[in-house]
Amino acid sequence: MAIDKALYTAQATSTGGRAGTTKSSDGRLEATLSTPKELGGDSGPGTNPEQLFAAGYSACFIGAMKAVAGMQKIKLPAEVSITADVSIGPMTGKAGAFGISVAMAISIPGMERAAAEALVKTAHEVCPYSNATRGNIDVALTVV
Repeated sequence: MAIDKALYTAQATSTGGRAGTTKSSDGRLEATLSTPKELGGDSGPGTNPEQLFAAGYSACFIGAMKAVAGMQKIKLPAEVSITADVSIGPMTGKAGAFGISVAMAISIPGMERAAAEALVKTAHEVCPYSNATRGNIDVALTVV
């Protein structure tokens, strides 16, 4: 599904793959990349695409929660946090292909569980990362 109009476009250039570097066009993000030992690398000092995806998805999802809360006139506590686990591994039935899955533990201190789960469900419908991944990867959302 396409977007109607781009409101913002991020641009980053990566060189060297999982054992290289990445840098955003505005210079705000510059990172060394390292491959984890579990994927055949040396677990060097850099980050990896799965960590970047976990950070991006969890931050974006909090933004979606704030937008939904604003529309519903609900006050979210400043302490809202999400721990995102992004796993990578071989895909079932696709020889040589790899896929990812996401599990997010969502903490909304002070909010009743049913209300928190309803907010998370609606945020999952509007979050750009959720919309991009829906039907492509497994995403588990748990209110903790």
